[in-house]
Amino acid sequence: MNTTKLKLISATAGATGVLAMGALPVAFGGTSVAEPSSPGPVPTPSATTGETSTEAAAPSEPSTSSAVPSIEGPAPLPPEEEGLPG
Repeated sequence: MNTTKLKLISATAGATGVLAMGALPVAFGGTSVAEPSSPGPVPTPSATTGETSTEAAAPSEPSTSSAVPSIEGPAPLPPEEEGLPG
């Protein structure tokens, strides 16, 4: 078989595949379930804006003191790591 015949057969097979991919969905594309109706306008409540209100004045001093750690310096090693080199 020469290359011209091979190219012709390949082109025919490719074109047939492309046509089948386009024709089969059209042929079997009927929907079995009714399409839902398009949604209409959705009623929304009128827009409201929030108000910021302050019930009391802010305290003059913070209610908590500054944080202080309970231990100072490096923490001791766990027992399984005590005495290991390095």
